[in-house]
Amino acid sequence: MPRAWHLKSRPSGMPTEDNFELKPVELPPLADGQVRVKNLWLSVDPYMRGRMNDVKSYVPSFQVGEPMDGGAIGEVIESKAEGFQPGDLVQHMSGWRDEAVVPARIAQKLPDFGAPPELFLGILGVTGMTAYFGLLDAASAKAGDVVFVSAAAGAVGSAVVQIAKAKGMTVIGSAGGAEKCEFVRSIGADQVIDYKAGSILKGLAAAAPDGIDVYFDNVGGDHLDAAFAVARNNARFAICGMIEGYNAKEPMSFRFIPRIIAARIQLKGFIIFDYFPRMSEFYGEMAPWVANGTVKSRQTVVDGLENMPDAFLGLFKGENVGKMLVKL
Repeated sequence: MPRAWHLKSRPSGMPTEDNFELKPVELPPLADGQVRVKNLWLSVDPYMRGRMNDVKSYVPSFQVGEPMDGGAIGEVIESKAEGFQPGDLVQHMSGWRDEAVVPARIAQKLPDFGAPPELFLGILGVTGMTAYFGLLDAASAKAGDVVFVSAAAGAVGSAVVQIAKAKGMTVIGSAGGAEKCEFVRSIGADQVIDYKAGSILKGLAAAAPDGIDVYFDNVGGDHLDAAFAVARNNARFAICGMIEGYNAKEPMSFRFIPRIIAARIQLKGFIIFDYFPRMSEFYGEMAPWVANGTVKSRQTVVDGLENMPDAFLGLFKGENVGKMLVKL
C-alpha cells in the first residue's frame, strides 16, 4: 500500500523526527484527466520548514495529521489524461510519498535534454531557476559585478556561483568547513570565506576590499549584516532565503542595516513562482550550460522514503553539498 509522510505535530525551533509520521495512504481511483505516478526522486528544501508552522505565507502550511508534499520526479504507471502514457517521466508536487494520483494539468513532462531526471529537481528545476532569476533579474547582476553568495555550497548558492562566472562576474562565496569551501572553489568562485573559521564580516572585508555590487542572500543573520557593511553605492541584494532564522526563537538583529540609506542599497525579495512564465528563457541558457559542462550539478542523495525526515533535517545541520535528494 502507498505510504506518505504526515505532519504529526508542529515544531518549536528545530524540528525533530517526532514531528513526522510515515503512514499508509489510500489513493482514489483514477479519474479522467489524472495520472498515477510512482515516485523516483523526492526533493527536500529549506522553505518546507516554514510550511510546518501555522502561519500565512506564499505557500499553504502543512496541516497536522495530513500528508506533506513537495517536489518530486516520478514515472507514470497509469493514465486517464490525454498526452500522458505509462513510462512518461513527470515532475509534480506530490512528494514526501512513494506513489500519488496527480491531475495532469499540474504534472509536467520532463523536457528531452538528455539529462538525468533528478536534475529537474535541482539545476534544471526550481533550484536552478531560483539562482538564475534571483541573480540576473532580482539583483540585476551584470558582467563586471562583484557578487557575494552565502551558502555557496548549497543547492541554490552553488548554482548562483556558476551562473555568475558564466556571465563574467567576480564571485565571493561563503561556506562552512574546508570540504565545502574546496567545493565552492572547484566550481569557479574567485574567493571563498569559511564562516566557521572566523568572523564573516572580517572575511568578507578582506575578500572584497573595494566592496560588493551584489549580494545573493540564502542565510540572513551575520551574512546579511556583513553584506550591508561592505556594500558599494547602489548595491543590489536578492533576498532568497534566511535559513539562519528558520528555527530561531529570537529575531535577527542587524548592526549595519542603516547603510541601506547611505549606500542606496536596493533589497528585493522574490518568489520563484513569479518567474514560471519565463521557464523557456531559463531552459534556453541553462540546458546548454549543463550539457557543455559550464554549469555542473552536485547532489547529496539519501536512499529510501523512510529516511526523508533525516534528509530534511540534514539541511539545517549542513549535511548537504549541492542539492539534497531522496532516491526511492
